Amino acid sequence: MSKKNIEKYDFFYLLLRKYVDFWHNYIYYRKVIVYGKDRIDFSVPTIYAPNHQNALMDALAVLCTLKKQPIFLARADIFKNKILARILYRFKMLPVFRMRDGFENLKQNDETFTDTLRIMESRSGLVILPEGNHAGYRRLRQLKKGICRIAFQTAEASNFTKEINIVPVGLEFTHYWLFREVLTVVYGHPIAVSEYYDTYKENPNKGLLDLRDRLSSEMKKVMVHISDENNYEAINELRSIVNEKYNDSIRYPKLFRDTRLVGKINQLHETDPQLYGEICNDSLTIRDLTQQLHLTYRLLRKKRHPFGWLILSSLFLLVTLPVFILGAMLNFIIFKVPALQSKKVKDEAFISTIRYGLTVALSFFIFPLYLVLALIFIKPWWIALAAFLAIPVMGLLAWNWLMLYRRTFGGFRVRTLMAVNNPAFIRLRDTYISLTERIARL
Repeated sequence: MSKKNIEKYDFFYLLLRKYVDFWHNYIYYRKVIVYGKDRIDFSVPTIYAPNHQNALMDALAVLCTLKKQPIFLARADIFKNKILARILYRFKMLPVFRMRDGFENLKQNDETFTDTLRIMESRSGLVILPEGNHAGYRRLRQLKKGICRIAFQTAEASNFTKEINIVPVGLEFTHYWLFREVLTVVYGHPIAVSEYYDTYKENPNKGLLDLRDRLSSEMKKVMVHISDENNYEAINELRSIVNEKYNDSIRYPKLFRDTRLVGKINQLHETDPQLYGEICNDSLTIRDLTQQLHLTYRLLRKKRHPFGWLILSSLFLLVTLPVFILGAMLNFIIFKVPALQSKKVKDEAFISTIRYGLTVALSFFIFPLYLVLALIFIKPWWIALAAFLAIPVMGLLAWNWLMLYRRTFGGFRVRTLMAVNNPAFIRLRDTYISLTERIARL
């Protein structure tokens, strides 16, 4: 695979991708919800435009939820090393030069535009992150004109005879870098670039701006967009306080409930600024008190923490402790080493990328080693194979054990705080009840 035939179907790439898909969709994330893929017309050349909040995990979210082999446009500076460039081409990535790369290098984009026309004709699909760079905020920033320029120049190369669609893609992570979170990917309604051909022919700059504005508007519909930068932290926290962190519902995932909530709050900002300010203040108060008392919002949602259930849960944890220890030991390198290495990353947006990337990379070496050892020391071979396949399952069981441990002893902590009438907890509970009731009335 090279730059000249990057759009060709690659069987080796398919095998590698299947492995990456498995770790992404079933191991790293607890649940991956895909919505709206039926809106895509794969017979039409398509550009996918996802929001960019979580570094390379954003690109993987699209890759691992499409059956096609799309081509990704990436910043040109990572292609400087010739060896690395070959690897990136093998992974179906093309360079895009920006002004910061030097004005003289911008002409090299002409070659990329030629490649995109070929890619479009192959129906492989093109993925462009229109914000240009990532930022760990649930809001859509100003889009670059590059995605629209590529769409129009590709159409122009075909004398505007080719139909091109741009599909807005909304990505929502329940947490950007924690393990076993929920990812929601929403494919929006395609935008037919041909609607703007006439405008572009008469005034190219107006055509670019009109298409960019349309794309920006459509992207905001399929993602959580917090417009108020001054109160961003309060509104972002409100999502976790009011709506459940985890939700496996495909019909009504957390993303949709969050967009509805944020929409109501944005409207309240205009109609009742005083109430809006009170809600923002309460949101931050709950966040600070929860952190101070080492609690979670899930513990606050439960009106009661039955003592009997906590005792039974504690006994279950005690009985299954060997399962946790064994699962943790067998999967220590796979999960702990990436977690430790990610702490060295200066840009938090890359934490998830490092954790996922190292986990997948280590699995290439660790699991074959486990298989060999199992076949050597365990007889017959089918028992050895079963023992090998049980290793990742044991890892997930160990993780679930840890989550139950935290919920159980969190429940004990709540009961203790209630028993001693802890002032901070009483204030936290009262503020939480007041806030949730206010939100319910909106």
